[in-house]
Amino acid sequence: MTVQHETRLPRVAYMKFPFRLEREGPATSTRMDHIREQVMQVLFTSPGERVFRPEFGFGARRHVFEPNAAPLWELARNRLFGSLAEALAGEVDPKTLEVEVGPGPNEPEVLLVTITYTIAALQKEESLSFTL
Repeated sequence: MTVQHETRLPRVAYMKFPFRLEREGPATSTRMDHIREQVMQVLFTSPGERVFRPEFGFGARRHVFEPNAAPLWELARNRLFGSLAEALAGEVDPKTLEVEVGPGPNEPEVLLVTITYTIAALQKEESLSFTL
């Protein structure tokens, strides 16, 4: 009996975020898209919003009307880093997770969030930016 080993990642379909239905059923995402969607879920979910995971989320909405200053950036960076590290465990190499929070270039009224990480199984680096 010959055993064949997979040299690629298994092709698994994940439920798309935000959830939506299509003709064939629920919309699905690839693994790479799923990881990006997990980042968005953490960023835009407020702590306490999920009944069975009250600590989940960063709550970007609550930072929109805060003063855009260094103390906010450090607090936001630490909260977001902790939430992302937990949510992305197993998918992302935790040593490579970086979170930057600060004003947008030439836009002091904008809060810019940049998240960089390496997909553990592929050793592929990704960087996502969000303007709040």
